[in-house]
Amino acid sequence: MRANPVAPALPQIQEAAQRYSENARQQLAGLINEAGPQGLPFSRWMHAALYDPLAGYYAGAPLKFGDPSAVAGAALQGDFVTAPQLTPWFGRALARQISPILSSLGTPHILEFGAGSGALAEHLLHALLPDFPDLRYFILDVSPDLAQRQQRRLAPFANHVQWLDSLPQAFEGCVIANEVLDAMPVSLFEWGEDENVYELHVVNRDDKDQDNEALPEDSRHSPLSGADSADDPPASGFEFLRVPASPALDQAVRARMPALPGYRSEINLQAESWVTGMGQWLARGVALLIDYGFPAHEYYHPQRSQGTLMCHLLHHAHSHPLLYPGIQDITAHVDFTAMADAALAGGLEVLGYTSQARFLLNCGLLQMLGELDASDTANYARQIGPVQKLLSEAEMGELFKVLAIGKQVDLDLLGFATGDRRHRL
Repeated sequence: MRANPVAPALPQIQEAAQRYSENARQQLAGLINEAGPQGLPFSRWMHAALYDPLAGYYAGAPLKFGDPSAVAGAALQGDFVTAPQLTPWFGRALARQISPILSSLGTPHILEFGAGSGALAEHLLHALLPDFPDLRYFILDVSPDLAQRQQRRLAPFANHVQWLDSLPQAFEGCVIANEVLDAMPVSLFEWGEDENVYELHVVNRDDKDQDNEALPEDSRHSPLSGADSADDPPASGFEFLRVPASPALDQAVRARMPALPGYRSEINLQAESWVTGMGQWLARGVALLIDYGFPAHEYYHPQRSQGTLMCHLLHHAHSHPLLYPGIQDITAHVDFTAMADAALAGGLEVLGYTSQARFLLNCGLLQMLGELDASDTANYARQIGPVQKLLSEAEMGELFKVLAIGKQVDLDLLGFATGDRRHRL
C-alpha cells in the first residue's frame, strides 16, 4: 500500500542511498541539458527517475518494500507495503477469482506484471497448484533487482515460473497488474489564467536565469518544485517549467475536464496506451488491474486542484517529486474511466469495476477467515489485523479499485457479483 501518512519531516537518508541519489541527479541533469532550455517533460523525467538502468529507483534503489512482520515500534524497512505483503489472504481471495477464469479458458496460464517482492505470486501458486498442477506463471518486471528477489523467493516453484523479457505475441490466461498502473510515468498539466493548457517540464534550477531569455513569453519557471520555503526539504537542483501543451496533450486534457485556471493534475497517456495495446497480445482471457484511483469525474473534481502525485520514501509520503531522485517512489492515482475507455479502444471488454473491499468480500474472504480457530486469540489477531486494512474504507478498501477487462470470455466474474460500479465509469 502506498497511502502512508505524511510525516512532519523526511527521514535521515543513509550514506549509500545519498550517493545513489546524487548519481541519479547527475544522470537526470545530463538528460535535461541534452533536451535544451525547455528541459524534459515531467513524464520523461519520471520515467528516468524510476526506470533508468543505471540510476532509476526500480533499477537499484535500497529495499523498496516494507517488512510487515517488523517488531512493533521498530523502524519500518523499505518505502511502502503492498497488499500481498500485508497478508497472504489477499492472494488467497484473489485465487478464488482466478480459478474459475483458468477453468473456463482451459489454459492454466497467469501473467503478472510488476511482481514486486514475489509475495503475490507465491501466495497464488500455493493456492492454485493443487487444482492446476500444470499451472504456468509468467512474470514480466522492468526491475532486474526485483526480478532477482522474485527468483530467490519463488525458487520452490521453479518448474512453474518463467520470467519474460518482453510482451508475449499472443497470450491466453489471466493477467494480473497489482499496483502497476500508478507507477507508469504521467504528464503534468496546469490550466493557465488564459484558459490554455500548459505542460510542466523539469529544468535545472541553476540554469533558470539564462534559460528564461531563450524561452517564449508564455513559458515561465514555476515555484512548484516544493523546496523554496524554509519549511520544505532541501532543494534537489531541479524545478518545474511551464510550457504550452502539445496539441495531443491539450486535446486529451480538454476531453476530460473544463478549464479551471490554476488547476494542476496528471494524465497517464502511457498507461492508456499500455491497456489499449493489451488488445493486440491478449488473445483470450481476463486482466485484473488493481490499483488506487477514481473514475474521471472524481479524479478531476474541482476540489482536487493539485492532482494526486505522491512520493514515498522510507514510509514517509510527501508531494515533492523532484527531491531524492533515484531513491524515492513516485506515483499517481489511476483514472479508471480512462483505463476502461482505453480497453474498449483496444477491442477489449470491460467486465467489472468495483472497490477492493467489495471484490475481496465477493471472493469469499470472510468465509475463508471463518475457518480460523478464534480460540487461538494471538494467531487470530495476527491474521485479522492486516485483513482489516485491506477492507477498511479508511485505508485500502475504498481507495483501491479492481478493473476487469478481457477478450472472448463468457463468464460471470465472482469478484463483481455485487457492487459492480461500471455504471460510474
